[in-house]
Amino acid sequence: MIRIGILGDIGSGKTYVANNFGYPVFSADEEVALIYKKDKKVFYKLKKLIPNFISIFPINKKQISKAILANQTNLKKIVKIVHPIIRKKMNIFLKKNINKKIIILDIPLLLENNLNKKNDILVFIQSRKIDIIKKLKNRAGFNKKLYYKFKKIQKSNKVKKKKSNFIIKNDFTKKTVKKSIKEILNKIIK
Repeated sequence: MIRIGILGDIGSGKTYVANNFGYPVFSADEEVALIYKKDKKVFYKLKKLIPNFISIFPINKKQISKAILANQTNLKKIVKIVHPIIRKKMNIFLKKNINKKIIILDIPLLLENNLNKKNDILVFIQSRKIDIIKKLKNRAGFNKKLYYKFKKIQKSNKVKKKKSNFIIKNDFTKKTVKKSIKEILNKIIK
């Protein structure tokens, strides 16, 4: 099984690119959303740790956002509870897809949480800052302060780019993305 990890800045189009490879995708963001929506154990743990912010089940993004904006240590508390579950879910995904030729890992903190393996193929999604900001501003509930809090816990784009095997220059057009993916797959599939 070939593991392809997708790296890039927040809003660079990682999920869009990951979904265009045509292989099974593990999306950490989707899994986190499901945890907030369905996992009562996580709700009770977070409610105990940050009771001023987590009060209603299912947990919604506004509760999480307010907690993170109020205090950087709240982000660390949330991560400490949610990330081990994400790791388990990723391992289940990997076992389920063990016979697939390729799987895609769309995990924003792939490097930061040491979820990548030595032989993983890392693809960096490079987008212009102006395009990223434009896209982010169109997202429901986009908060610039929150954006910068998340940036603080991520490795720099320079580091991510340096560790990557391939770079996709994402101009947010399907044609460019598909062409870049095809070129990468031609190089890695023998």
